[in-house]
Amino acid sequence: MTRVLVVDDDPVQLRLTAEIANRAGFKPITATGGDQALSLLREDRKIGAMILDLVMPDLDGMGVMAAMRAEGLTTPVIIQTANSSLETVISAMRQGAADYFVKPVSPERLIVSLRNAMKLDTLEAAIRSEHARRSGTLTPADMIASAPSMARVLALSAKAAKSPIPVLIEGETGVGKELVARIIQGSSDRAGKPFVTVNCGAIPPNLVESVLFGHKKGAFTGAIADQAGKFTEAHGGTLFLDEVGELPLDTQVKLLRALQEGEIEPVGASRAEKVNVRLISATNRRLLNLAKTGEFREDLFYRLNVFPIYVPPLRERMEDLANLVSHFIARFSAEAGKRVLGITPPALDLLSAYDWPGNVRQLENAVYRAVVLSEAAFLEAEDFPQMLAQSAGREEAVRAVGQAPVLAAPIHIDSAPARLRPDPVALPAQDRFLNPAGDLQPLADIERAAIAFAIDYHGGRMSRVARALGIGRSTLYRKLHEYGMAENLINDAA
Repeated sequence: MTRVLVVDDDPVQLRLTAEIANRAGFKPITATGGDQALSLLREDRKIGAMILDLVMPDLDGMGVMAAMRAEGLTTPVIIQTANSSLETVISAMRQGAADYFVKPVSPERLIVSLRNAMKLDTLEAAIRSEHARRSGTLTPADMIASAPSMARVLALSAKAAKSPIPVLIEGETGVGKELVARIIQGSSDRAGKPFVTVNCGAIPPNLVESVLFGHKKGAFTGAIADQAGKFTEAHGGTLFLDEVGELPLDTQVKLLRALQEGEIEPVGASRAEKVNVRLISATNRRLLNLAKTGEFREDLFYRLNVFPIYVPPLRERMEDLANLVSHFIARFSAEAGKRVLGITPPALDLLSAYDWPGNVRQLENAVYRAVVLSEAAFLEAEDFPQMLAQSAGREEAVRAVGQAPVLAAPIHIDSAPARLRPDPVALPAQDRFLNPAGDLQPLADIERAAIAFAIDYHGGRMSRVARALGIGRSTLYRKLHEYGMAENLINDAA
């Protein structure tokens, strides 16, 4: 459940705002001042959004946003205040506020603002991650990996980044082995340097040597000019050999020499060339098993397997599924120009029950297809027909897709039938003065319920509450203490 930080020094307003967020499906965390809010943000960087009051006694809202910007805290901020001046609005927006509204605000307006702010934050995170990937500065913070099974992957990646040791990343297809390799490079002293990827299984066997080490003019038919290899392109940076187990045996010998001596010999060259390359390799098959069967050289295996990292499949890190889905929805809805805000709980449950043989890559493609085809604001279970067919059967998937709302055939205005309106059924209403057992409620309970209703109705403005109830403010506060309501407000605010 996404956490929302509500900051307000007024305990009544704090409780009302937190209750609105709670009813909308968020988990509210409350703070009564700016300093407390900053402490919570520093401790928990995964807070989805913050609803911030501008006027507070210790540190006001502007001060909180200035401190957030100085410390690099990127939590989206929604401002709420009683001051509706244009100057205040402009100042708040310049400080980075995602939205701004004047108290009191309707629950619908607040919920829409929260959802938009979180969607914007997810999209900004995706953009930052893509920028870091292109610039070679990816860090563990750019990877969605909060599952316990991923803790070891991140810990080993951090250790591998501190030295040029050869790394072997093992894992099933689509688990994100290249992302781990980019994080190792982005966290090392080679951050920002070239990161060259080679898919060893996609290169024709007769061209593998030329692609990796390059060739000289006239080395073979068609070599009309010198061509630099991938080792040369990665000089000073990182070379990522994906599916290294697919390399031909004769090429494995030259790769072993390149790793041991730090030099390569292009095809047709008369002498070797020195290269400074950090090698990270990856495979979706156990290299040890390939070495035992003779498909992979044992000496090269021991050279590559100096620092192994195993990346678990998606089915073993399902705690990350919801965050991954949100990330892909924000990214693909922006790319496709769609207004998809999220996914419904039944659809998320459907995805959580699937075993994902294609791992994160399959999830990414499934969400992409769903976003492109969906016409609703939230993805439904029928937007994932393959997963629905596996979990509930093909007939259920066809039925669910067939029941999805579609545009009806055009009907001329003269032929449009009258809409049938069912007669309203009046349900017997329970008398508000009686309890569920049919007995008369005590006067204190009735008065307490009336005060709570008045506070909600008037948005926590105590002067209006007292005036509407026909009592003074001092009497109102006395009754709040008498019925224990004031203590609850203080506890909610703490």
